[in-house]
Amino acid sequence: MPLPDTMTAVLLTGHGGFDRLEYRDDVPVPRPASGEVLIRVRASAVNNTDVNTRTGWYSKAVRGDTNSAAATGYDGGSDADGGWAGALHFPLIQGADCCGEIVAVGNGVEPSRVGQRVLVRPMYHPARSDDPDALATFGSERDGAFAQFATIEAEQAIPVNSPLSDEELASFPCAFSTAEAMVQRANLGAERVLITGASGGVGSAAIQLAKRRGAHVTALTSPSKAEALRDLGADVTLGRKEALPAEAFDVVLDLVGGPRWPELLDALTTHGRYVTSGAIAGPIVELDLRTLYLKDLTLTGSTRQPPSVFTDLVGYIERGEIRPIIAKTFPLHDIHNAQKAFLEKKHIGKIGLSIP
Repeated sequence: MPLPDTMTAVLLTGHGGFDRLEYRDDVPVPRPASGEVLIRVRASAVNNTDVNTRTGWYSKAVRGDTNSAAATGYDGGSDADGGWAGALHFPLIQGADCCGEIVAVGNGVEPSRVGQRVLVRPMYHPARSDDPDALATFGSERDGAFAQFATIEAEQAIPVNSPLSDEELASFPCAFSTAEAMVQRANLGAERVLITGASGGVGSAAIQLAKRRGAHVTALTSPSKAEALRDLGADVTLGRKEALPAEAFDVVLDLVGGPRWPELLDALTTHGRYVTSGAIAGPIVELDLRTLYLKDLTLTGSTRQPPSVFTDLVGYIERGEIRPIIAKTFPLHDIHNAQKAFLEKKHIGKIGLSIP
């Protein structure tokens, strides 16, 4: 079947507000380079990183929470370093989550891969880089899944065999791989773990992934979402404004940061482990070094992932060990309202996007 010359896609034209997201139907269909595959995107989803990249929140010039300028951006103040790896090149097609079908391959890729249903590894080491710590993110350093077609290095397109729908599968890659990387970085076992931001995509994923390892899970959330998180597997829920019990947890998986951050360290036991992969309540926190060294704590950041994290995740999906959580699905052309619904934080899990 011949490929079309153009496709529908959402272009991010620069850092800023919702108006920077332009839905177009005249975007050239990409062609796979050597070692790459072309994917017909079937579904995607909204993530914090999409909003943060649009606004330029990753810039060191930004000190507020992720909602502080989510509707407007930072008026050019973060253009120089607003992406994960510094300045971005626009226009850019975002979308870290991708479920789709391989429809073409570049030189050096087995033609038998055409027709495979795949999930795209959203964070990976680029094949052409000699830097062992180099990081590329799908939908940031290269065009992503807010489009009908996308290319990616062949080894980053992982076959998946599952009865789940495209929208359900697309809810997994970014949030669940982030959560699984945190869980693996903490070497979590049958221990007591506190998860902040537990109703979001990564937090709700972390609940399931911690439970499959036998952990006792305490979820920090709003009271209105507590019952749903207990149904998901949380053993205990605490309100966001409730006091945390002192020295009650072996591990903290934190996605929030912000002004309550010192309480998270107080809640850890001696030799406790803290892992962070987000700071939606604010990236600038106060650390009492005495808490750190007198309790022999370990503080760990989690972004880069060994390739096995994502293949482990696909295995969990195929064996039915984890399940998708989709609050609502929007069509791609309604991306503005999809992000607005995401920012309201009234949902649990993911906001999905169907691709035309």
